Amino acid sequence: MINLKGQIAIITGGARGIGESICEVFCKAGATVALWDVLEEGVHTAARISKAGGTIFFQKVDVTSKDAVENAVAEIIAHHGKIDILINNAGKLINKPFPELTSDDFLEVYKVNVFGVAEITKGILPFLQRGSHVVTMSSMGGIQGSMMFGGLAAYSSAKGAVITLSELLAEEYKEQQIAFNVLAIGAVQTEMLAEAFPDYKAP
Repeated sequence: MINLKGQIAIITGGARGIGESICEVFCKAGATVALWDVLEEGVHTAARISKAGGTIFFQKVDVTSKDAVENAVAEIIAHHGKIDILINNAGKLINKPFPELTSDDFLEVYKVNVFGVAEITKGILPFLQRGSHVVTMSSMGGIQGSMMFGGLAAYSSAKGAVITLSELLAEEYKEQQIAFNVLAIGAVQTEMLAEAFPDYKAP
């Protein structure tokens, strides 16, 4: 088990799915976790994890809102004085054949999966020290396209964009020793996957 005692971590999209599991692991490792989500169920997720012995608090944050991000960051700094870890996990998926995807569909997906990642990262950078770490959740679909799933042109292209963004940030901030990494994972049986592909079960 990793030791994150004394570390302050922000985990976006933490109310359910992969984000919820990351929150649990980080709390068990000793981190103080700020669970960010636009979903009110984040309150219950934080309460359940806290009952198991974790130090976690919920902040209702729309990652597409610059004001919401700035206010949440300011609250963390006021109470804890620093941020050590950011997990960009919040995601948006629209499942439509490419000819049916509109510019608004692309914008909706990119606002969460790309622009939100950029905005949050910019917002916390002034508070990151040497040894801080930013991890962004991508997808294998962002590397090779969604070979298994049709209808994910907006989602997979956005996930490809954050891979490149993270590579650039890793280079730009290497002298400050702030790490940027991406996890490009395959299909995971989450609520978001079930909503987009009801008949599919991830292995």
